Amino acid sequence: MIGHHHWKELLPVDRYVVKCTSSLIHEFDRKVLTLLYQPLIGPRTLNLYMTLWSELEQNRLWGTESTHHFLMAVTQSPLNEIYHDRLKLEGIGLLKTYLVDESEPKKYIYELQRPLSPKQFFYDGMLNIYLYNRVGKTVYQRLKSYFSDKSVDSNAKDVTRSFHEVYQSIHPSELSANIAMEPEENDQELFDHAPGEPISIQNQSFDFQLFYAGLSEHIVPKKAITPAVKEAVEKLAYVYGIDPIEMKNLVIRSLDHDEQINLDELRKWARDWYKLNHGNRLPELVDRLQPLNQRVKDEEIEQSKDKELIRQLESISPRQFLKDISGGIEPSAADLKIIEDVMFQQKLLPGVVNVLIYYVLLKTNMKLSRAYVEKIASHWARLGIKTVKDAVDVAKKEHKKYLTWAETKDKKTDSKKIVRKEKLPSWLLENENQQVENIDPEAFEKEKQKLQERIKKYKNKQKD
Repeated sequence: MIGHHHWKELLPVDRYVVKCTSSLIHEFDRKVLTLLYQPLIGPRTLNLYMTLWSELEQNRLWGTESTHHFLMAVTQSPLNEIYHDRLKLEGIGLLKTYLVDESEPKKYIYELQRPLSPKQFFYDGMLNIYLYNRVGKTVYQRLKSYFSDKSVDSNAKDVTRSFHEVYQSIHPSELSANIAMEPEENDQELFDHAPGEPISIQNQSFDFQLFYAGLSEHIVPKKAITPAVKEAVEKLAYVYGIDPIEMKNLVIRSLDHDEQINLDELRKWARDWYKLNHGNRLPELVDRLQPLNQRVKDEEIEQSKDKELIRQLESISPRQFLKDISGGIEPSAADLKIIEDVMFQQKLLPGVVNVLIYYVLLKTNMKLSRAYVEKIASHWARLGIKTVKDAVDVAKKEHKKYLTWAETKDKKTDSKKIVRKEKLPSWLLENENQQVENIDPEAFEKEKQKLQERIKKYKNKQKD
């Protein structure tokens, strides 16, 4: 793995200076970084970018030279994490690193790059796909809408005057030879305002020679494989794991009547191919975390007795949650299939699914029932539940209804089952004296305590 032996590349005494591209970074870029890049690189890597950015004075290109000791102190991060996050910024196109002096201590220039514009990002063909797979369809559409606005009416007529219609031409005698395109000094550069550079993918595993060999000149002319098409092919192959032969078929399907490759169609065919070959669902859903923009703010739960529970369920994936409450044992394929299906079909976010798991396990003697899970999940989807706090609140509010559903299921599966009375766990109770029909009191309390202890272990593992 790149960056594993960070100490060979970077030491705390090594110096660095932050530089911005000639295209200054602006406040709007902060929104792009926070909402579009953060789900991909994580909050820690974004924090490194923001820290480096803060070293630049307003409207200046260069910062002050510092050591990595300073960076470690400011970010409260060990050097290996800083180095790893630096590589992530480089890989996603937000940072260029230059080694100025190789003698000890080394000196680096960290040149911050502007993020892509929202239009570039959502038409990138790779970053937008990763974002979609990371946050899900609902959040993706919300983000896309956030960075969109009404376009000019198509019926509007452009009546803007050109330069020559407004200004008189300059007589040659008025021109000064001294001002005509003077070269810049060697150590100076003018500020610029250019869009961010798209990240490049060098997919060395994709065999373009085999890809081209499969294309018939009679079907797809060589002129149709433009640099933009080649870049899209490379990115889609990388993201979806499509081999050259299958990619050839997708390209042929994307050919329009003018013998041009429709890139939107190519991306659509690539998505359809992936879904067809992976059970019509997104990859690794059960390993995702609650998106940061859907986590509850501290001030909203400061006085809540559920604060610790909410934070725990926000910071763990459904797969890891199932594993932790099982004492480190990997969850069964059947349980994962139930959770994956719920996340894909009902579009529930990971933290909300964790509350669902927590609730159902407590109500069904530590067993996941597909019918029960899907019924509650469907109800939460209709209510538009997005945050862990909302999920906890609705579980409290609707617990009588959910108990009725559970009892109906139990009666169908075992009409002779003895039903006893037991209190709900405290976070589900509206008052301490409420009694409900449930399982054996001693067994229930024992399993509840085991569950709560296993949840707490997650944070301890994270600290180790």
